[in-house]
Amino acid sequence: MVYTSPKSGPAAEDIASRISALNNGSQAIVVQADLSTVEAPDKIVSATTEAFGEHIDILVNNAAVLLPGSILDATANDYAATFDVNVRGPLLMTKAVVPHLRAPGRIINISSIAARTGFDGLAVYSASKGALESLTRGLAAELGAAGHTVNAVSSGPVKTDMLADVPDKLVQIQLQRTPVEHRHGTVDDIAQVVGWLSDESSRWISGQTIAAGGGYQML
Repeated sequence: MVYTSPKSGPAAEDIASRISALNNGSQAIVVQADLSTVEAPDKIVSATTEAFGEHIDILVNNAAVLLPGSILDATANDYAATFDVNVRGPLLMTKAVVPHLRAPGRIINISSIAARTGFDGLAVYSASKGALESLTRGLAAELGAAGHTVNAVSSGPVKTDMLADVPDKLVQIQLQRTPVEHRHGTVDDIAQVVGWLSDESSRWISGQTIAAGGGYQML
């Protein structure tokens, strides 16, 4: 598990401890790395293989940043900060993992309903998630011959720290347009879909974006 900010360290360590406490053979390590840097993927993969051996089975690209604001206020630095993490990060993580990926490998990218829906003030973020979904399809085509699948999960508003970065008026609109109970998604709602895409039962699914937003997007 990877975290960026030092303040997230204790939470990451707590989750790792809870995984070990399951007493079912599960283990976890935590790695501090900033996916806005090009060095981070190699650091993460090196720590992983050192702890668990050379083979990797599943990669979940979940890191993202959201910088809301008018396009009139957006800067080149805002664009770079968003795309470096949301697009380049998954690209370089995948590149670092593939030499170790054991067939049938699973790569799951976490996208957003913003990739296919226009929201006032989220143009740059939406563009980055649209690019991530395109990247998903390209990687699925490239890696399929080796037996790997690559998919994306498009989530609606989920109760995470990032939700605080979304303007409240947009959150309320999203809730109104979410048919299932008009509620936020939970981490578990998304994790269930990621878990299935990691499983053998999803072996014939690749290059797809699975909408997990309570019916917000009916693709």
